[in-house]
Amino acid sequence: MTLIIVFLLVMGYLLIATCHLTGVNKSAVAVFIGTVGWVVYVCWGTDFVMQLHAQDYAKFLHGNAPTSDAVKYFIYDNIFLKYVGKAAAIVMFLMATMSIVEILNNNGCFDFISEWVRTRNSKRLLWTLTFATFIISANLDNLTTTAVMLLIMRKVVKNHQQRMLIGAAIVLAANAGGCFTVIGDPIGLILWGDDAITATRFSAYLAMPAIVAWIIPTLLINYQLPGRLDIEWGPAPYRGNDTRLNRWQRALMLLVGFGGLWFIPTFHNITKLSPFLGALCVLSVLWVVNEAFNHRLYLADRMTEPRIPQVLQYGAIQQILFVMGIMLAMGVMAETGVLGDISTWIFHVFDGNVWIIAFLSGILSSVVDTFTVAMTNISFFHVGEGQFGQNGIYWMLIAFCTAVGGCLLPFGSTSGIALMKMERMRLLWYLRYLTPKISAGFISGMFLLYLEYVLMD
Repeated sequence: MTLIIVFLLVMGYLLIATCHLTGVNKSAVAVFIGTVGWVVYVCWGTDFVMQLHAQDYAKFLHGNAPTSDAVKYFIYDNIFLKYVGKAAAIVMFLMATMSIVEILNNNGCFDFISEWVRTRNSKRLLWTLTFATFIISANLDNLTTTAVMLLIMRKVVKNHQQRMLIGAAIVLAANAGGCFTVIGDPIGLILWGDDAITATRFSAYLAMPAIVAWIIPTLLINYQLPGRLDIEWGPAPYRGNDTRLNRWQRALMLLVGFGGLWFIPTFHNITKLSPFLGALCVLSVLWVVNEAFNHRLYLADRMTEPRIPQVLQYGAIQQILFVMGIMLAMGVMAETGVLGDISTWIFHVFDGNVWIIAFLSGILSSVVDTFTVAMTNISFFHVGEGQFGQNGIYWMLIAFCTAVGGCLLPFGSTSGIALMKMERMRLLWYLRYLTPKISAGFISGMFLLYLEYVLMD
C-alpha cells in the first residue's frame, strides 16, 4: 500500500509537470492524489498506525479490542485532522487575501497604478509596473496580484512581443516579492506556522536576494524594449459595481487593506493565533468600510454584478484547491514513513550540502511546480538544530530558490501559466529571451544569500 501511495504521488507530479502539454488541470490532479492517498491509507490503516503510532493507538483503545472501525476513528481524530487543519489554515489565509484584492480592485483602488504608469516611455512603464507588483505581492497572494497587474498592462500595451517581455517581468516580480515575507507566499506562511522561521528574521535574510533576483533580469529585459512603446490609453475600466469613490476613499481602503496585512505578524506574536484569523479580521474591516462608502449606491439599487475577469475568478479557486490537494498528499506521504527514508537518502547523496539541494530544487520547480517542490522539500526535514533549526538557512533557501527558480520556465508557477495562456507564449521563445536573464538573477540572489549567511552567522 505504501508503494501504491508513492506511485500515486509520482504520477501526480508527472501530470502536474506536463499539464501545459496534456491539458489536464493540475488542481484536479492535486485534489485527486490528496484524497485518494488518504482513502488508501485508511483502508490499510492498521499497518500504518502500528508502524508509527502504536503507543498513541493503545491509549486511544483504553484496553478495548482493536477493530477496523476503531483504527479509522483513530486516524480521523489523531492523524487526518492534523493535516486538514494545517491545510485549511493556509487556504483560509489565501481566501482572505484574494477577497481583499477583489474588493480593492472592484472599488478602483488599483487605478492609482494605471494613472502612475500613464507614459509611453518603456523604462518608466516597466519599472513602475514591476515595482508595484513586487511591493503588492509581498503582502497579497501572488496569483491575484499578477492577474491584476497583467490586466493593467494588457489594456495599454498593444504590441504582442512587448507584452510578453513586460508580462514575464511582472511574473518574476510577483514571485520574488512574495518570497521574502511570511504573508506574501503560501510557503512562507507554512514555514512560519511550523515555527521554522520568524517573520523578522525571514524578511531580513531574503529581502536583498529577492530584490537582486528581480532587478537584474528586469534590467536585462529593459534593454530589449524600444525607447517608446506601442501604447493606447483607453477610458477608465468598468468594474461592474459602478462605484464612484473619490481619491481619498480609495486611498483609505488601500491603507486599511495593506496596513492590516502588515499588522498580521504582530497580531500572531501577541495572540499566538493562526495568521489566517488576522487576515479574516482585516477582510472584515475592509468589508465594513466598503459597505459604508458604497452605502448610497446600495440604497439606490445601482450596484450591479461585478464582471470579475476569468483569470481572477477561476484561477483563484483553482489555486486554493491545488494548495489543499498538495498539502493533503504530502501529509499522507509523511504518515507512511517514506519521506523520512527519502530525506535520509538525499542528505547522504549530497553530503548534507543544503545549497546544492536548494539549487536543484529551484531548477526542478521550473519544471514541476513552485509550490509542489517547495512543499515536498519542507516535508523532507523537521525543524531541529543547525541549518534545519528555527531560522535555519535550509528554510530560507527553499523559500527563495523555489520561488525564483519557478520563473526559469513559464509553466513553473501558476502566475507563469496564467501569462502563457493570456499571451499564447511559446516555450522556445521564453527559453531564448527570458530564461538566461532570470538565471542571472537567480544565481546572483543565491550568491548574495550565501554572503549574508557567512556574515550574519
